[in-house]
Amino acid sequence: MAEGERVRGMTLLAGEIYLLRWKERDQVEVYDVITYRFQHCLTVPNPGGLTDMTSCEHNRCVYIGDHDAKCVHRLEVQGAITRWAVNDVPHGLSVNAAHNVIVTCSWVGKIKVFSSRGVSLRELTLPGDIIKPWHVIQTRNGQFIVCHGDREVPIPRVCLVSLDGRDIVHSHGQPGSDSGQYDLPARLAVDDNEFVFVVDIDGRRVTSLSRTLEYLRKVVSRDKLVGWPVRLCLDTQRQVLYVAENDWKDYKWSAGRVRVFSV
Repeated sequence: MAEGERVRGMTLLAGEIYLLRWKERDQVEVYDVITYRFQHCLTVPNPGGLTDMTSCEHNRCVYIGDHDAKCVHRLEVQGAITRWAVNDVPHGLSVNAAHNVIVTCSWVGKIKVFSSRGVSLRELTLPGDIIKPWHVIQTRNGQFIVCHGDREVPIPRVCLVSLDGRDIVHSHGQPGSDSGQYDLPARLAVDDNEFVFVVDIDGRRVTSLSRTLEYLRKVVSRDKLVGWPVRLCLDTQRQVLYVAENDWKDYKWSAGRVRVFSV
């Protein structure tokens, strides 16, 4: 997909790819999922710093996290836009099997669960050794897959956390760039078999783990990328992985684009 402003989020909805860019308006670009042709743009009104994006086929809407306003924006396919307060900075977003929105609040180490309309349903504090959680996905049995840490954190890794959020059931990762190691594991995707895809920004790769977080393989290596991978989105029906990458130039993020891989 076309190069443009840096990418902050990416998701699929109703046969289209939604791409969140760092812009003042027309932040959401919509592309056809077959041809990758640009369709139209959507504008998030009064945005702060937009952080991530996810979607829900059941409710036919897209959710966008807002760093500055500490809220989530809800964009319906029909065009209606609303928002609700998170009261903490939302870093990562996902939707669970019950169609609820899971918001990862990195700075406070919490998971907040909301209904599609923003009703607060649940709040969990993650174990103390999960530092800087960036993204959380809930499995079908109710456990949570969490990626956390960076180079300043002793163990950047991926963890499987119990239903109540108190205990780490499995964990995977050590600092570094070899197999089974991470520099900055920042986003997750899960396929129909609950195999896990992990994007490692500073490691510049995407890896695959089993449902018990055992290392399987490197899905995308750094030689397949030009920039740094920052987001990923898995199309399980077409067996396609979309990886958004941004360029780093003069000590700041610049242009972004999406690369497409068969999985």
